[in-house]
Amino acid sequence: MDRQTLKKWTPSPLTLILLGLVAWLWFRPPADVSEENQAISPWHVTLPGNQVLSSESLKGKVVLVNFWATWCPYCRKEKPVIDSFWQDYRDKGFEVVSISVDDTPEQIAEWMKDKDYTFMASPTNASVLAAFGNVKSVPTSFILDADGHIRHTIAGQVHYPRLEKLVTPLLRPSAQ
Repeated sequence: MDRQTLKKWTPSPLTLILLGLVAWLWFRPPADVSEENQAISPWHVTLPGNQVLSSESLKGKVVLVNFWATWCPYCRKEKPVIDSFWQDYRDKGFEVVSISVDDTPEQIAEWMKDKDYTFMASPTNASVLAAFGNVKSVPTSFILDADGHIRHTIAGQVHYPRLEKLVTPLLRPSAQ
């Protein structure tokens, strides 16, 4: 191969940086999952239409509390998975509460409607911060058991098989 041809096929430093960034974003490490059994303080969120949803009203259900933002590419990528899992397991005692870390109620409602998601979504508030702490990165999800205790924390994107592995053992045997 002559020098001219080699120079023609050698990528620029910017191209290499962009390819590296794409590879890192596409093949980044899997989410970190922790095992817990931690009680949390009562919390509540205000859903679109000013309906208040309390943690007490969710007792008896296994709940995925998912922190996200509309600008987050990983959040957008995991939402169809969350919706699909919720559709498959909601009749078995599973619920989703999706909490935006920085969007307004109007932005959340518009985004959810545009994407045709019907699980519950709301902005964060002080009671949520008191219960779950200050979530530093999105997506971050908490799986609560039927008693309202945090059983798992998922720092990163959720996947259907991971949800099956973590959620189904928490569902009541009669509900499965």
